[in-house]
Amino acid sequence: MTEPIVQPGGRTAAGPVRPAPGRVVAGLALAQLGLFIGVLAPVTVSMAIKMQTLFPDRASASASSLAAVLSVGAFVAMVGTPVFGRISDHTTSRFGRRRPWLLLGALGLLVGLAGVAFGGTVPVVLVSWSFCQLSVSCAFAALMASLADQVPLAQRGKVSGLLGAMANASQLVGAYLAPLFAHDMALLFLVPGVIAVLSCLVYVLVLPDERITTPPPRVGAGYVVRSFWVSPRRHPDFGLVWLGRFLITLASFMFITFRLFFLQGEVGLSKDAAAGALANGVLIYTVGLIVASYAGGWLSDRLGRRRIFVAVSTVVFSAGVVALSTVGTVGQFYVVEAIMGIAYGVYVGVDMALIVDVLPDPDEAAKDLGVFNIANALPQSLASGAGLILLQLGTTGADNYPALFWGAGIVAVIGAVLVMFVRSVR
Repeated sequence: MTEPIVQPGGRTAAGPVRPAPGRVVAGLALAQLGLFIGVLAPVTVSMAIKMQTLFPDRASASASSLAAVLSVGAFVAMVGTPVFGRISDHTTSRFGRRRPWLLLGALGLLVGLAGVAFGGTVPVVLVSWSFCQLSVSCAFAALMASLADQVPLAQRGKVSGLLGAMANASQLVGAYLAPLFAHDMALLFLVPGVIAVLSCLVYVLVLPDERITTPPPRVGAGYVVRSFWVSPRRHPDFGLVWLGRFLITLASFMFITFRLFFLQGEVGLSKDAAAGALANGVLIYTVGLIVASYAGGWLSDRLGRRRIFVAVSTVVFSAGVVALSTVGTVGQFYVVEAIMGIAYGVYVGVDMALIVDVLPDPDEAAKDLGVFNIANALPQSLASGAGLILLQLGTTGADNYPALFWGAGIVAVIGAVLVMFVRSVR
């Protein structure tokens, strides 16, 4: 068998061949944690609290406004990530391809969160949140590309597991920050933003970012637009993994978006009690996720298998979502959170490695990962609207949470089935 040609910097055409240094992996994980705290803390709890301050006596207006703001913001992120990914791939800055966009994106996120915190109307909050999503898509495009740049194939399962744990640990941090600052809008939103900036700064300082010395050839606008299309016929495995991630993310956010309202409306908790129960539930969820994520990624590397881990964990997660339709007490909510956390931990611990394994072109990793990020961003845009439709099914006038959870569970199972048709990765 012909040996792969090693390029300068210890890379082959498929990526690096040397293990990523510990400081780089730690910095990557820290930046992942910080950016997700900045963007998911509002999605998890803070934005719902913000809407309730704008509509203190109108629960339906709070829910519909929340859905509108999150949907528009997610759409902006969907468009922004592949665009910034391509820009990052072709950046010739002496500071490297990834460093400038990581730091600029984090700073932009902080500015946008300030607008959300001090915004007094829904339009101001919507514009500010959209700027947040545009900025964080800039940072995430560079961050995820650095995974492909720095981490070799044999190490990706473990690092992917670590990144998955960090992404979901951010929900825990956000859930516990919210009760501390629920009555101070400035701190509620700005503290997560400052965390995002500092974490990205640390990663920028340790990242051995590759610099492109030869400017890429000039191309027309039409070519650039067409380059964002990855043909599912030429790259069927990328298409299947993309669609699977889309469906699983849609199912997850159909629950996450309305979780605080669920605890208030179905379990019968006050706003403060619901925020506290949510924080505890996310703690249980995250502990299970972190352990399962690392274990799943490690075992996937050892066995050289990805698909079965992704599919089985997704089925178990969907069963947990459906089980929420029977929850009537805080204790039951905690049990289901534990099941979902363990299942989703295995999923995120392996799926990111699966994604990088099926990238069409490692030399344009940021652009292709940006295209893939549409599968993360677009479902967030659709989840709020789809969730509202399911919640309004029926004629009783009450929110139909069983319809919401069954719908989300079915969507996740379809995503699991699609992954099993991937052929280039075991």
